[in-house]
Amino acid sequence: MTRQYVAYLQKQPSFKLRLSTEVESIVKNADGSWRVTSKNLKDGSRQSVDAKFVFIGAGGGALHLLQKSGIPEGDDYAGFPVGGSFLINDNPDVATLHLAKAYGKASVGSPPMSVPHLDTRVLGGKRVILFGPFATFSTKFLKEGSYLDLLSSTTTSNIWPMMRVGMDEFPLVEYLAEQLMLSDDDRIAALREYFPKAKKDEWRLWQAGQRVQIIKRDPQKGGVLKLGTEIVNAKDGSIAALLGASPGASTAAPIMLQVLEKVFAKNVATPEWQAKIREIVPSYGTKLNDDPDRVAQEWAATSAALELPAPPQIDRAVVKPVSTGSTVLNSSPGTVKEPVHDLAP
Repeated sequence: MTRQYVAYLQKQPSFKLRLSTEVESIVKNADGSWRVTSKNLKDGSRQSVDAKFVFIGAGGGALHLLQKSGIPEGDDYAGFPVGGSFLINDNPDVATLHLAKAYGKASVGSPPMSVPHLDTRVLGGKRVILFGPFATFSTKFLKEGSYLDLLSSTTTSNIWPMMRVGMDEFPLVEYLAEQLMLSDDDRIAALREYFPKAKKDEWRLWQAGQRVQIIKRDPQKGGVLKLGTEIVNAKDGSIAALLGASPGASTAAPIMLQVLEKVFAKNVATPEWQAKIREIVPSYGTKLNDDPDRVAQEWAATSAALELPAPPQIDRAVVKPVSTGSTVLNSSPGTVKEPVHDLAP
């Protein structure tokens, strides 16, 4: 799907795809536009592009690029890299028995990102099973980054928030320390809680990517750790960055809608933009959790557009809307927050 998407964009006259390229500087011009200078990592050539609006969506590299821009809004942020490793089994006799992502529950005191799961994946064209994650630590912000990434991102503006988070989030520090001390037998023991017949000699440890968690300056606490994503934009709306863990399919669309709403608020309010957004996202502005009929409608339309099998028929008469004080699985009053992935503004 990604290749199809990029192939379509490449047919547009205003789109250019540049691979093996690293951004070296982002400088604001006198007219308010930005000059982005990049280097071709294969031949060493450099080129500059002037743009009225710049969006930084570089995953673990986003914080450094935001800092290069020099906007004051970026001074509030630091990053803390956390890696992940998985046990992997590529034995076809085992891999073909499981076709799902089965989640468990995080251990008491563990962060949400530590929720273990048994996951079917295709790596290099081969179907495998992964189990994890097991936390790792490196000062790199990217899997193939520099060990100086963490140090080079530390400034006089964000060092105090980082220190405050280190003190306030000590249980997380303990969790990471415990994970780093796990032996191979410890990991297999964790696996056997989900796959009791797992054979140790069929599983190997595989290093996945890095996630740069957000540390944000806070007027009360000094600094807070944020495990999700956050959009940071200049006051004039000329540049915006997405910080935090790289978004998955469930969050990418809402995040980009939030970018439009924050950076192009006046445009989004116009009838023309409203019509175009609703053409792309028909459910925009609707809380789907409260509207089972609309969910069924959008699900069917999405399946048709992606040429997927039609969704199953659900007896919506027995489906109750999810309120802020209850869930589908537990209708007792609670403190369940509003869903964070709605497409409603």
